[in-house]
Amino acid sequence: MSLVVDDRLDVEAVRSHFPALKQSQVFLDNAGGSQVLSDTINSIRTYLEETNVQLGASYNVGQKATEKYDEGFKAAAEFMNADIDDIVIGPSTTQLFSNLSQAFALSFPNDAEIICSSIDHEANISAWVRLAKIRNLKLKWWTPSAEPGHLKLTPDNLRPLMSDKTKLVTCTHTSNILGTIHDIRAIADEVHKTPGAMLCVDGVAFAPHREVDVKELRADFYSFSWYKVYGPHISVLYASQAAQQSVTSLGHYFHTPADTLAIKLGLAAASYELVGTIPSILAYFGPNRKETWSAIAAHEQDLQEILLDYLTQREDVIVYGERSADAKLRVPVISFSIKGKSSKEIVEEVDRSSDFGIRWGHFYSKRMVDDLLGLRTDGVIRVSMVHYNTEKEIRDLVSVLDKILR
Repeated sequence: MSLVVDDRLDVEAVRSHFPALKQSQVFLDNAGGSQVLSDTINSIRTYLEETNVQLGASYNVGQKATEKYDEGFKAAAEFMNADIDDIVIGPSTTQLFSNLSQAFALSFPNDAEIICSSIDHEANISAWVRLAKIRNLKLKWWTPSAEPGHLKLTPDNLRPLMSDKTKLVTCTHTSNILGTIHDIRAIADEVHKTPGAMLCVDGVAFAPHREVDVKELRADFYSFSWYKVYGPHISVLYASQAAQQSVTSLGHYFHTPADTLAIKLGLAAASYELVGTIPSILAYFGPNRKETWSAIAAHEQDLQEILLDYLTQREDVIVYGERSADAKLRVPVISFSIKGKSSKEIVEEVDRSSDFGIRWGHFYSKRMVDDLLGLRTDGVIRVSMVHYNTEKEIRDLVSVLDKILR
């Protein structure tokens, strides 16, 4: 069943792939984890029933298990336009960035400088703060100087922080609070003007919404989580061949040569049955993935336009991030607060009066929420949509919010 009909996303066809959507609960906390494809669920069951053995064995089932695992890696690489030797799969983006920072521990010069975006999820901050502390390296904070609601990372506000000692710059492709899309290609080009400087990108909030092409983006490192992209709780990290020259292997001494990123950083942490599901995720997007992603972006623009039109016309609402619904500028992760009201209490009232699942809090972007948005008590209200949500769901959510905020 095609997901695209006459250049439009067939939302009913989409929803038929997700068993969880048969419930009355309306899932609008997708930035915390999407629902899972039925073929992906079945893949896990089949693997555990039929091929749950150690990899690399020569007997029949062992060969089948290894083949399924290898197919998972191939699909993951294809999904992000990477070479298979340049990716590693692990339990979470947080863990993979932590592994990467450990692999950097010995290779950075003593006078190296690290630049960290202050609007990132903690996954792409804490590992680098820890590395800087252990090695006594200079850490600079990349904080866009703009209105709190319109923070955006650009080459222009990065440039003053760069120096000939810059070794690593870290940032998010899309904030899991703000939803604003950053121009990673332009940022990468700016970083690479400094010889030896590398860019590490958190793509977790971007990957569920737009096609990822690491070669086009030119980031040195790029990671996202499959459980945000309609799959199980695992993640993937890409590293360019050039960047891997700075990555010391964390693997066993007898894994030589350590010529793949999986050997260097994997630490046997990629669950076999979960890696084996990735081909089912790739297949879901169909033979023409560009067409599918284009239709997804158009549909998601319609969804976020409904909510943003309502929120931005209210004088008591502060919207954080890009206020335009243009799919080129943002993804449908929309955060806001109500003047004089508790985010926690608003969300709990939504819980009591409806089946809409939204959230309040800092969502692990605590430095930004506390220090830049000034919302230390209970953070933002976040509505995070994906392409299986419907326009009716968002209109009905607006009606619920409108009743609560009267």
